[in-house]
Amino acid sequence: MEILEQFKHAETFAQMPMGDKLVATMYVILLGMGITFTALILIWALTALMSKIIMAMDSNKKPEIKTVKPVVAEKPLVETPKEEDQSELIAVITAAIAASLNTSMHNIVVSNITRVSDNTPVWGQTGRNEVMASRF
Repeated sequence: MEILEQFKHAETFAQMPMGDKLVATMYVILLGMGITFTALILIWALTALMSKIIMAMDSNKKPEIKTVKPVVAEKPLVETPKEEDQSELIAVITAAIAASLNTSMHNIVVSNITRVSDNTPVWGQTGRNEVMASRF
């Protein structure tokens, strides 16, 4: 500990021989790494202990299993869209694309239109709607 007392004052540290400086430096490094390693092991042990306690609490609570009778519908629940004449839709989409690109409708050919399903969660759709509504 005598070396560490000399290590904390700049004027005594400057007067120490090189060997003592190296020994004091290594002592400080090992002390710091030891404390850090001990703290990390303590954190790991507490986390593992809490995990086991929570798992034990969860295993005591078993969910009730309910039986559900299957429902048979007379009519199909989802109706498939019928093929419609899409010439109006193609004309409107072509006009919108032409307007956004500042070009003539004769330069654009829309040959196929397919609807893409939106898998965005409800909160994402609500956020988009709020952003769009705030722009008005």
